[in-house]
Amino acid sequence: MDSGIEKLTKTFKVLGDYNRLGIVMVINKASRTVTEIINATGMSQTLVSFHLRALRKAEVVTTRREGPFIYYSLTNPSLINIIDDLSHIINTG
Repeated sequence: MDSGIEKLTKTFKVLGDYNRLGIVMVINKASRTVTEIINATGMSQTLVSFHLRALRKAEVVTTRREGPFIYYSLTNPSLINIIDDLSHIINTG
């Protein structure tokens, strides 16, 4: 099967989770630390770390270290445009 289709399927699968999509929306505008994501989502540290691991494995998010902090950001920021377009299609019927 086409590897592009496989990657797309993997991305949709990881984004199909409510909590993961929430994390993506939080890091949409700027890179965030785990603590910032916890504060923005209300999720526990364990849950945020679990979902970030899945998002990293699917190459949806990437990390960068600054001193003791690890910042998470979208690997491809245009992903949010696709999410917005899909949301618009779904909500306008």
